[in-house]
Amino acid sequence: MSTRQLRTTASLDCTLLSNRMDVRTKEKKCSWASYMTNSPTLIVMIGLPARGKTYMSKKLTRYLNWIGVPTRVFNLGVYRREAVQSYKSYDFFRHDNKEAMEIRKQCALVALQDVKAYLNEEGGQIAVFDATNTTRERRELLLSFAEENAYKVFFVESICDDPDVIAANILEVKVSSPDYPERDRESVMEDFLKRIECYKVAYQPLEPDEHDKNLSFIQVINVGRRFLVNRVQDYIQSKIVYYLMNTHVHSHSIYLCRHGESQHNQEGLIGGDSELSARGREFAAALKGFIEQQNLTDLKVWTSQLRRTIQTAEELGVPYEQWKILNEIDAGVCEEMTYKMIEEKYPEEFAMRDQDKYHYRYPGGESYQDLVQRLEPVIMELERQGNVLVICHQAVLRCLLAYFLDKSAEDLPYLRCPLHTVIKLSPVAYGCKVDMFDLKVEAVNTHRNRSLNKIRSDAKPSVFSRRNSFTPLSSKDQIKRPRCHSMGNQAQARMSQAPTLPSMQFSEASEGAELQQNENLVNGLSAVEPDDGIQS
Repeated sequence: MSTRQLRTTASLDCTLLSNRMDVRTKEKKCSWASYMTNSPTLIVMIGLPARGKTYMSKKLTRYLNWIGVPTRVFNLGVYRREAVQSYKSYDFFRHDNKEAMEIRKQCALVALQDVKAYLNEEGGQIAVFDATNTTRERRELLLSFAEENAYKVFFVESICDDPDVIAANILEVKVSSPDYPERDRESVMEDFLKRIECYKVAYQPLEPDEHDKNLSFIQVINVGRRFLVNRVQDYIQSKIVYYLMNTHVHSHSIYLCRHGESQHNQEGLIGGDSELSARGREFAAALKGFIEQQNLTDLKVWTSQLRRTIQTAEELGVPYEQWKILNEIDAGVCEEMTYKMIEEKYPEEFAMRDQDKYHYRYPGGESYQDLVQRLEPVIMELERQGNVLVICHQAVLRCLLAYFLDKSAEDLPYLRCPLHTVIKLSPVAYGCKVDMFDLKVEAVNTHRNRSLNKIRSDAKPSVFSRRNSFTPLSSKDQIKRPRCHSMGNQAQARMSQAPTLPSMQFSEASEGAELQQNENLVNGLSAVEPDDGIQS
């Protein structure tokens, strides 16, 4: 964004500032929001620098998009870097630096216009305003903006006085920030600590018993050791609180794999409860050796309640837990059929599933969207636990990976999850590092590529949508909104190739920047293999 554009937009928004006190006395332009439960929501982050605001913003956005609520982060640091091309020192953040304060104020106004465009014109449901927002003046501006546009507001304040946590955050994230190109760790630490002191001078925390008692918010204290929740208004705010209270910052690894090859896999049958094949049992033995090589302490092993995952876990010789919600997607009347059999017996169902695989629901069974909702408790436990090995199924693994890798609903049903491969996820600053381990045990290919057939123009909508699991979203016009993913922010075009998971590691992204690893994943998900297998 050029300085000219910034100045022009900020000038237009002066009207918002001058009239914000009159908003409460005027009739609302969007009166419908007063009775719509699912009005757009503005999540406002609060806190001093290096308190994990961007970390929480990105994780929360990833979760909300995964459960089907279109959400986007608006990081004010990005706007500031576009307006001020080169960062020199902490002096820019001094409260008595009037020129810098004006630039920062104008950046906030520009960001709010983008928030408005996203929520009003681009199908967004939730906008996360990621900035310090440490003064009541700034928060009053945001409240007035939200009231004028009939948005709900939920504040998330991160409070941390643990010097070790703050120092670790600076070294892990800020050293690689665009603000500090080619700077040594010591100088970065010194400058950033002085930047924090500049904010402390004007910091006005939320006061739940006095000034801010009527606001809706959660205070996250010392990285989740304590929480204070105030006046939760609706379902989506309760989901935000639920998620943040289950998100723990700790070092751990998550191992995901499918069961060993089953007899049904060999026969091309979907669903069912068959036992492992000979090669499946060979994989189970190889998995035991792999886990032993990882030298993991306190490893928890989870399986579904189907025999093929249980038999795979039995070979490990360690305790394991069975989760019914980890069972494979329910194919309903199509259970234990091949795709060829389905195409011949239920040609209309076969065609409908190819048209919208995420929302399509098997007759008497489930859709991928149903499966995502079923798996939400698993995600919460994975966020809380230490090292975990999850032995599950293809559709289940796709849903779990879509959460951790921030994949869209469009791509989720086509993620490539081969048999006899272990996927290791290691949380880093703003995402996950991904490692894939092929245990070198031969297995059938159960992947089917995305269909190249387009929806016929003469197809009857009533037939196509009769069992699709669309979740209604309340909006002024009640138009179904697209599910966007949080990085890139543009709805992805339908790809003709199937996404794959590259066996590569990803570097940490800097604050306010897009996750490069997610971009690499999207760009690298184009490997095409012959459609010679089956898929859930």
